[in-house]
Amino acid sequence: MYKQICYSLVVTALLLVSCTNKPKAKQNKAANTIAEQFNVSIHDTAALSLIAPDASFEILATGFKWSEGPLWVDSLQAVLFSDVPTNKIYKWSPKDSLSIYLEYAGHTGEGNKDSNRGSNGLLLDSKNNLLLCQHGDRRIARLDADLSDPKPQFITLADTFDDKPFNSPNDLDIDRDGNIYFTDPPYGQPGTKTAEIGINGVFKVTPNGAVSMLIDSLNRPNGIALSLNQKMLYVNQSDKEKPFLYRYEIAADGSLANGKVLFDFRPFTKQFKGMPDGLKIHKSGNIFATGPGGVHIISPTGKHLATIETGKRSANCAFDSDQNYLYTTTTNMLLRIALK
Repeated sequence: MYKQICYSLVVTALLLVSCTNKPKAKQNKAANTIAEQFNVSIHDTAALSLIAPDASFEILATGFKWSEGPLWVDSLQAVLFSDVPTNKIYKWSPKDSLSIYLEYAGHTGEGNKDSNRGSNGLLLDSKNNLLLCQHGDRRIARLDADLSDPKPQFITLADTFDDKPFNSPNDLDIDRDGNIYFTDPPYGQPGTKTAEIGINGVFKVTPNGAVSMLIDSLNRPNGIALSLNQKMLYVNQSDKEKPFLYRYEIAADGSLANGKVLFDFRPFTKQFKGMPDGLKIHKSGNIFATGPGGVHIISPTGKHLATIETGKRSANCAFDSDQNYLYTTTTNMLLRIALK
């Protein structure tokens, strides 16, 4: 029987500890403070093994224009994340708090420091290299510097398909063989209009640099992730008419087959702000997908287990190495939510 358990957490003057469920945050350009309301809504008891109904929320940092692409990096003991409009990557660690990690992160070259077209999705490969989706440079790139001493020096992994530049690569994942799967919507293009390539596609680039198109039928492909066994590919679509989470089977030859809508976000777009965006796969195999209202926990069969309501549009999420916490980039904030 379907059960809804919704715990609304209310800010009070007594809640001054760091694990408060209702902290206050400064608006990016306002002197006053605003109360953020965070809730965990449990839709299925299976979610109780993943998150508590009264899970703690922390605002770790605020003041960003559009935070994106969080990535936990063990060697730094920190989370990296993009602030797309400011062309920066930030670092937050329990030890040192917040700092600028890298400038010119997605749009290199003199005069592009504040180009509004920075990096988006971030990822580590098997050699602990930082991979980036770069809006301004319109490519998938690898940081050509040590993680402990970052510099805006990059190696291009893929920037064209059929000799046409990508729109603005958005999010990415990598398999055990080093193949990179990524989405290419037009959000980094003027007026968010599709560029020379003519499609908003999903692509794969092999370790030797060969690029293949996997999907050309989605209007706004966005978040992307491989299943734990790497036999399925999940793609979130930020389309107002078709805000769906799709699932595709990965065939032996690397092509995709039997694509289907795994989850329909339309009932939530009527109630909450936001569109389907980034996603990550939990060690349980369940999907943590950002979307209208926050982060939705969805089973591999498409069952809605819970919603982590963040109060603002959440763009993406990431786990720490032990998956004790979920980090979310939520509009102008970096949040941390306790998991089980």
